[in-house]
Amino acid sequence: MAEFRTYTAKGDREDLSNTIYNIAPTETPVVSSIGKTKATATYHEWQTDDLATASAAGLLEGADASGASDSPTTRVGNRTQIQGKTVHVSGTLDAVDKAGRKTETAYQLAKAGQELKRDMEKTILGNVAQDAGAAGTARLLGSIQTWLLTNYVTEDTGSTGAGPVGGNGTATRTSAGSGNYGAFEEGKLKEAVKSCFENGGNPTLLVVPPTQKQAVSAFTGIAAQRFQAPADKQSTIVGAADVYMSDFGTLSVVPDRFMTADGGTGTGEQALLLDPTMASVATLRPFESTLLAKTGDSEKHQMLVEYTLQVSNEKAHCIVADLLVA
Repeated sequence: MAEFRTYTAKGDREDLSNTIYNIAPTETPVVSSIGKTKATATYHEWQTDDLATASAAGLLEGADASGASDSPTTRVGNRTQIQGKTVHVSGTLDAVDKAGRKTETAYQLAKAGQELKRDMEKTILGNVAQDAGAAGTARLLGSIQTWLLTNYVTEDTGSTGAGPVGGNGTATRTSAGSGNYGAFEEGKLKEAVKSCFENGGNPTLLVVPPTQKQAVSAFTGIAAQRFQAPADKQSTIVGAADVYMSDFGTLSVVPDRFMTADGGTGTGEQALLLDPTMASVATLRPFESTLLAKTGDSEKHQMLVEYTLQVSNEKAHCIVADLLVA
């Protein structure tokens, strides 16, 4: 008599884990670190100001007062941008028993929220000029690279790269182009920190793409990290650079998966020195999910957010551009 095995038996229950494994990154270091404020119009404005250059000159005894040295503030602004996701789930799919989630709609809405936050990170870090929009054209915010004009450092080997023409989010940054990118050198980082300091900035965050994070780990300014290795336990090897000690303050080194690279062949990257207290996400409409009109045996939800980037004063930040991807 043949042995009865699972290959021929009927009625075996399926073995499906009740956990859904998703390793897609959800960290948004810049959006999570910078400030939060409120926008009240599709063109969000704020004011910047500066002090006169310090002077060591004295005044003559008994001299008349000189002419007034007052200077007006500068008014700048950025456009709000709408980003959204649509979730469309049939009534049957919500009703059937599923592994890993109770209802498909709730699961998909939660995932849409995470995707939107990633979209915001990528948008803010980009090199896109603001656009007021029109019929058939979406309104766009000016991303961080289009604001950084004063403190601009490049690894360009061909002397072709240039910062934004007008700053204030009005023009895209010009890349050095294929063949002109250079390896990220510690000297350029020092130059960038010094430029920020001389212009009144105190950046505390160095945001870099993964490849440049590995480059920074080799810089001599990295704070020493050591662990006492117990004799009876496995030792810990530290290979990450989390803190850079500059001449003008400490920088937290943060890798960001969503940093936008330059287009074209031989794509280049950037490093951003940011002062989180001098930049904000200005929200006109916060994250919201709207149930759309029902047209049949399904439910359709639209999740969206409308916001812009407020660069409170661009002199507080710096970009090291045209970095070679090794």
